[in-house]
Amino acid sequence: MSDTALSRAQLVVRVIAQTAVDNETYFCELDAVVGDGDFGYSLARGFEIVLSDWDTLEYSDVGGLLKKTAIVLTKRIGGTSGPIWGTAFLRAGAALSGTPEPTGGDVVAALRAAIEGIKQRGNADVGDKTLIDALVPAVDELEAALDEGSGAALERAAARAREAAEATKGMLAMRGRASYTGERSRGSVDAGAIGIAVMLEAVSKAWRQSEMEHIGGAT
Repeated sequence: MSDTALSRAQLVVRVIAQTAVDNETYFCELDAVVGDGDFGYSLARGFEIVLSDWDTLEYSDVGGLLKKTAIVLTKRIGGTSGPIWGTAFLRAGAALSGTPEPTGGDVVAALRAAIEGIKQRGNADVGDKTLIDALVPAVDELEAALDEGSGAALERAAARAREAAEATKGMLAMRGRASYTGERSRGSVDAGAIGIAVMLEAVSKAWRQSEMEHIGGAT
């Protein structure tokens, strides 16, 4: 694997982790409307360990990085979020095992593997008012925009994730504590879906900045 491929994967994971930590309170507030209110706390506790252990994680490729991240998240994130996020990273890592130079298509396939893992672990699907409702359309958009380049594809995926996450406001929650509130779950966005949107927006911004720095350094 080239240093560029691995460094870009490291960029993505670090941005996701930092975004989870930075938005702990915001995600908790969203989750508290009809849920347990601990989504932001649980996510932050896991990803802060990923950041603190960053220099000691041992891996040699993108798949290895994702698997190591999965192990940390599974051990450190409490509640239902740990198994779900851990499974997502583990499935994505497994999909990229033995792929020294992941293409855009490989990344999409890994994301779809993560989605299937989340669906199975959380017994959820599109329309249940979960993070799936933002992640699936975002990955669809990413795949459709691959020919436009990674930066543009990420921007489109982030925009689609935000649109889809906001649309969960009109949905009836079918999973988690929010499902117990029935019709009261309508009128508020799903915290997990918004989390996906916020993370993708942060990744897209960091990716573009990295591209600009690379161009600047090459001139």
